[in-house]
Amino acid sequence: MEAKELNLISEKNRLRLIGIIYKSGAGHTGGDLSCLNLLTVLYHHVMNINKDNLKDPDRDRFILSKGHCVESFFVTLESKGILPTEVLDTYGQFNSPLAGHPTNNVPGIEVNTGALGHGLSIGVGMAIAAKRSGRSYRTFVVMGDGEQEEGSIYEASMAGSHYHLDNLVAVIDRNMLQISGNTEDVIGIDDVRSRWEAFGWQVLEMNGDNVADIMRVIDSIDYYSGKPHLVISHTTKGKGISFMEGVAKWHHGVPTAEQYEQAVREISSRIKTLEEA
Repeated sequence: MEAKELNLISEKNRLRLIGIIYKSGAGHTGGDLSCLNLLTVLYHHVMNINKDNLKDPDRDRFILSKGHCVESFFVTLESKGILPTEVLDTYGQFNSPLAGHPTNNVPGIEVNTGALGHGLSIGVGMAIAAKRSGRSYRTFVVMGDGEQEEGSIYEASMAGSHYHLDNLVAVIDRNMLQISGNTEDVIGIDDVRSRWEAFGWQVLEMNGDNVADIMRVIDSIDYYSGKPHLVISHTTKGKGISFMEGVAKWHHGVPTAEQYEQAVREISSRIKTLEEA
């Protein structure tokens, strides 16, 4: 799939995302928006996963370790035809099967996540299982940058290197903001590249706000290198909605009616431009 088509899917997902957050009255909007391009590329360009192979032992695995950004996951699964629209429409309603974090009772979700720091450990286990069982699947884990404060991540990183898990790709959504402010003011991780290289990982960096650059970097990964892969995805919190971009309070926030209308106008304008190009 070409970058233009993926950009269009991502913008349509962005419009759907802000709609379900506004309707439900809940959501981690800023972090949803910063990782949405990545999820679009993974599901529509990279991973072997679709509505017909959810039980295939060789399907690729995906873990959203930053599980509070589940709304981006839901709209991506819907765009892939895995999560029915009528189910997503129930988000935030009584008796909805959709919760505020990923749960594996939802089609396409492998594991429950949300307790930060756990996703990579699960991903390491999945990657080891693939190696030992001779399976071809790859495992992708998306983490937050604030999540790097969790010690379990570094235990998992050591295991990933020790077992030569070149079938494992971990991505840090590096938007520089967490719920309590700038990541470097809370607990700095500015040396994140050298840190992961010291643990024996191949480290790549990309502009996570740019679909073409995401494609370039993810497509360049060598799954026979003998090393696990860490991608630092430099992003903007609240990407794609002008008044949310780079603003910490949108880590968790719901737009007012006026703000929602402005967001819809901005995203719809980009969708129209892409469709007419």
